[in-house]
Amino acid sequence: MNFTSPQVTWPWRTRHGDDGSVSIFAVIIALVVLVFFGAVVDFGNKLKARQVASVVAQEAARAGAGRVDLDRAYTQGEFVVDRPSAVRAARAYLRSGGYTGTVTASGTHSIRVHVTITRPAIFLPIIGVTRLRADAAATANLTTGVRGPHRP
Repeated sequence: MNFTSPQVTWPWRTRHGDDGSVSIFAVIIALVVLVFFGAVVDFGNKLKARQVASVVAQEAARAGAGRVDLDRAYTQGEFVVDRPSAVRAARAYLRSGGYTGTVTASGTHSIRVHVTITRPAIFLPIIGVTRLRADAAATANLTTGVRGPHRP
């Protein structure tokens, strides 16, 4: 006795040869989600680096603007920033934290600091972005007495 089972055709199966197409679609969607997730994480890190750069620039500018030319203050009664000392103090502040930036004295009453922070990207190297750069600048003005800040 020879038993053979009848050929069963399932209604959801087609004969168009699309077996595995859902797998390719799932891989593509997973890759897109991974890149999007990576962009969110890396750009969040960039925003954090920008905030750090802003705080560092502000503090370095304050460190520099606090350097008053004492000779001029005692002899003439004028409070102005000691430019060479202020630039050195702001640069020393940046160096002590391991940051890079530029320091300039603008006018006789203010110091301007520009800080650049570069961080490695975590997920974005998948699409070719390996480094994230954050810049910030701050200016600190020497304010004396009740007259308010002096503008250059």
